[in-house]
Amino acid sequence: MPTPSFREAAVSVAPTCLFAHPSAEMFGADRVLLESVIAARERGFRCVVALPEHGPLVAELTAIGAEVEVTSSFVLRKELLHPRRWPRLVRTVGQGGIAAWRLISRRQPDCVYVNTVVLPLWPIVARMKRVPVISHVHEAEGSRSRLQNQILYAPLLASTRLLVNSRFTLDTVTRSVPALTRRSRLVHNGIPAPDLPLAPRAAPITSLRALYVGRLSPRKGPDVLIDASSTLAVRGVDVEVELLGSSFRGYEWFDAQLRARAASAGLRHPVVFHGFHENIWPFLAAADVLVVPSRIDESFGNAAVESVLALRPVIASDLRGLREAVGEYATATLVPAGDAAALADALAALAHDWPRATHGVRDSADRALARHATVGYRRRIGQQLAEIAAPRGMARSSTARRGNRTAASR
Repeated sequence: MPTPSFREAAVSVAPTCLFAHPSAEMFGADRVLLESVIAARERGFRCVVALPEHGPLVAELTAIGAEVEVTSSFVLRKELLHPRRWPRLVRTVGQGGIAAWRLISRRQPDCVYVNTVVLPLWPIVARMKRVPVISHVHEAEGSRSRLQNQILYAPLLASTRLLVNSRFTLDTVTRSVPALTRRSRLVHNGIPAPDLPLAPRAAPITSLRALYVGRLSPRKGPDVLIDASSTLAVRGVDVEVELLGSSFRGYEWFDAQLRARAASAGLRHPVVFHGFHENIWPFLAAADVLVVPSRIDESFGNAAVESVLALRPVIASDLRGLREAVGEYATATLVPAGDAAALADALAALAHDWPRATHGVRDSADRALARHATVGYRRRIGQQLAEIAAPRGMARSSTARRGNRTAASR
């Protein structure tokens, strides 16, 4: 029997979902949050989103009717784990806990939705306030020690329901903290597709246009793409490299190193640094292939799927999350992580047999669309929210009705 929506269960009380998210940008997890908020709005929720900063995500959220609260929040970042930064860590933990407590007290939500595991205080504070919590996990690293993962995922024990974006994430989380198994649900990311994707270029390809989309960070490996292109230049294979994305705060040093590496790579065409752009589709339309050269485990690969949806071949590191994301598509090629020579070979193979490389792009796109259509994602998220928040919402509605009857009797 389907769970009734709040519109059916309680007309007099507007249900509220408070979302907590660690950034205001428009990268992978930010885009997934946006889809989750849309799902809640379609289910009849009033949506409040707590962010630690202003950014492009704010305008997107307000455009769909969400209310944004920019407030102090403890975001677990690696830089805070250095002993010299422990005083700042303690300070931000205190500030973030107090801010979360006050916001929940003021907004009185029917449920709290915590997006990513780097907000460890929110599930704990919400449950202390007796508010049901959904935690949506987008992070998984099988290469970390079990103890490290246990520490990372332990706050999720305060969650009422756990959503994970891939089987790899599910396995990593539940292997680390087995008690989370029964409350976990797999929900593949909803990924918007371009309205009218352009067909790939016709053969022959004299200069391969390779695009990277994502953060400019060592773990994401954009330098591996530059090194592979340099190797191909020596072989006489021409590759045009474009990087779409920006670095995290504190990683400006890597951005500078990457530009120096690009300048000395000996490429016929200079590497183009586009910076961050919210709309990636024009860049994919102009590219021949998307490269996802991650060095470390990815819980999933949104950008890799976006390439498939855009009718472009994709070359990705053979890591479990990426394998799960695109390994089943004929237009995807997997190479060893961090191996510039293997990536160079894969790029050369595409350039030398372009008709074979692009055969089946529409079939792959159709399969990806069926798996990641946003309408299906929103329906599943809406169902999870309704299941978690309905008991509290019904109780509040009952209280409101009793209050109205009491007032009427006077």
